[in-house]
Amino acid sequence: MNLKSLKVFCDIVVRRSFSRAAEDNGISQSGASQVVSQLEHRLGVQLIERSKRPLMPTREGQVFFDGCRKLIARYDALEDEVRTLHEEVAGRVRVAAIYSVGLHHMSRAVQEFTTLHPRANVRLEYLHPDRVLESVESGQADLGLVSYPRSTKALDAEPWREEPFVLACAPGNPLASWKSVRLEHLDHRPLVGFDPDLVIRHELDRVLAAHGVEPEVVMEFDNIETIKRAVEIDAGVALLPGPTVGREVAAGTLHAIPLDTDQPLVRPLGIIRVRGKPLPPTADRFLEFLRGHAAEDLPGGAAAAAPRGRRPRAPVPAGP
Repeated sequence: MNLKSLKVFCDIVVRRSFSRAAEDNGISQSGASQVVSQLEHRLGVQLIERSKRPLMPTREGQVFFDGCRKLIARYDALEDEVRTLHEEVAGRVRVAAIYSVGLHHMSRAVQEFTTLHPRANVRLEYLHPDRVLESVESGQADLGLVSYPRSTKALDAEPWREEPFVLACAPGNPLASWKSVRLEHLDHRPLVGFDPDLVIRHELDRVLAAHGVEPEVVMEFDNIETIKRAVEIDAGVALLPGPTVGREVAAGTLHAIPLDTDQPLVRPLGIIRVRGKPLPPTADRFLEFLRGHAAEDLPGGAAAAAPRGRRPRAPVPAGP
């Protein structure tokens, strides 16, 4: 039995799939299956319930998983600690981020951090919001970057930055020439929205309802990139965080119109981590780096995205 085998087993439980865990570890699906079979033979118990989909651990498998996850985390922390005895910052940082945060904020952050600390290895993975939470809670990621962050029994969340919303529309849309838009102007207009199960959709729906606005939702997607493509073909307009449309505005494929509201409408971003668990040294240093560059240095910060003459204030309070 070796640490690699334990990690493969843990990944199978977390991913609930032999094939996905095998891909994560650079081995074949049959190789991942053999790892579990060898562990089961050694322990004399069944660890994975193979007849169910998605795969689930047995009672014995869950106990083994909980213990193995702690062993792997302790070894990773020990390895990083030993490296830092001879290097200022050396070791791995595993970051899980929702697509829009990863694409629009983290690439430059990772580049700057690794330039400062060449021995650091930052692994960035883009995931669905639910998978970001799962990845951090299960120990697959040291840090998570999400919108509308909330602490739970297992996770601590801290605010990171705020992104003012804008109204995105195609250049040929009637609203494209407007200098600003009030939410009331969206009543009964075609709107490309987020999937109903996403927190950002709940928040926008709540704000629109508070203003008595009922747009006509013509399409729904689970990510900002797809929403932008629909808006570019003028399928409708969309309420999107300003920094996420900067590239399209510069290219002339979208217009971003500031919102004229009594209270700025913003998307809060936050950093999540496992509650009560010390971070490995390099991950802790990366967290401090992100805190120190929350709004001023990284691209798309709240200060840069806010309309001229207006500084972002507190976010609209979170709903249920």
